Amino acid sequence: MKRTKGRMDESILVCVYYGPNGERLIRRGHKMASMLDCPLYILTVDPLPYDAFDAEKSGYIEQWKSLAEELEIEEFIIRDNEKRPSPKVIKEVAHKLNITQIIIGQTAQSRWEEITKGSFMNVLLKEIPFVDFHVVSVERSVKESEDGVFEKGVRAYLVVDGDTYKVSFTFAKNMCQEGIFFKEVGTDFDNGIFKFMHNNKMHQVHIQDNLCTDSSQVPDGCSLKL
Repeated sequence: MKRTKGRMDESILVCVYYGPNGERLIRRGHKMASMLDCPLYILTVDPLPYDAFDAEKSGYIEQWKSLAEELEIEEFIIRDNEKRPSPKVIKEVAHKLNITQIIIGQTAQSRWEEITKGSFMNVLLKEIPFVDFHVVSVERSVKESEDGVFEKGVRAYLVVDGDTYKVSFTFAKNMCQEGIFFKEVGTDFDNGIFKFMHNNKMHQVHIQDNLCTDSSQVPDGCSLKL
């Protein structure tokens, strides 16, 4: 049962989108909410319906849900199948929950995008002038390691292959995990990492020549699922 917050004239909304920065934003929001002793909410907005999310998106959602429960956050809000611009949705939620402070991640927006589409931050300030904004920078080291070394992730399956596992890009009867495969840049072989969710936690295994390099990295309960 959540403890009743002592201060109700302040309330914080953390806006998260898919990527490694989400947990950092949530923990920053929780720290601020604890200091102010006020309610904290998490919001994510997506134009796709929830059942169309790929494994990577679903993985982040499960991570954030688990973290929200752990930190006893008031509500984790998913606005899926949303065709309106994100600032409009954020404004609506902020009005409904009487939000006074919003935390967002710094967007990776090029100067050309800013000129043609407008700054996301400026749009938010225009839409929601009644709140204070806190912008948290994206950790460059994380971003570079994800984007610079690996190609864009593709849906794949971890399947049993004798006494080890291999990555398959088609569904098979001996499939034990569905996830996302990130291929290393500049290789003709299936070398990279395979990420998947198991028991509400994100796991990853290294793949070389299509095979898992260390089967002990696969959690108990996944193996030999024939």
